[in-house]
Parts: sequence; C-alpha cells; structure tokens
Amino acid sequence: MSGGFENFGVRSDLADEVTLECGICWTRYDPAEGDGVAQIAPGTPFSALPEDWHCPNCDAPKAKFMVVES
Repeated sequence: MSGGFENFGVRSDLADEVTLECGICWTRYDPAEGDGVAQIAPGTPFSALPEDWHCPNCDAPKAKFMVVES
C-alpha cells in the first residue's frame, strides 16, 4: 500500500465517485457535492474539473490533491 503523499498528481484513472483531499489544507473535493465556490455542479468527477480549477480554500492546484483512502 502506498504512503499518504505518494499519490500526488492528477490521475486520469480515478473512479468518478472518488473523494480527494488537498495536501496543503486538507479540504476535500467530493464529486457528489461539487464545488459551490467555483460553480462546479454536484456529480462532477475530479477528472472532469477544469484544468485551471484550484482548491476553494487555499488555492492549491489540482496536482496537490490526493485520493482519500477508504
């Protein structure tokens, strides 16, 4: 099993329902909720977020988000 920070980077093989967490401020992106700050509709998978999307809390880029292990 990989360590907590080894999965940095935007992956294209993520399941649509996977929740990711910012490695800087720990804000979570839950596809079921979307992102109200950036007007991202609920049901939008992380892989479908715009390339210029950033963490709504600390402005970190998508590459700083990690998969939340269940």
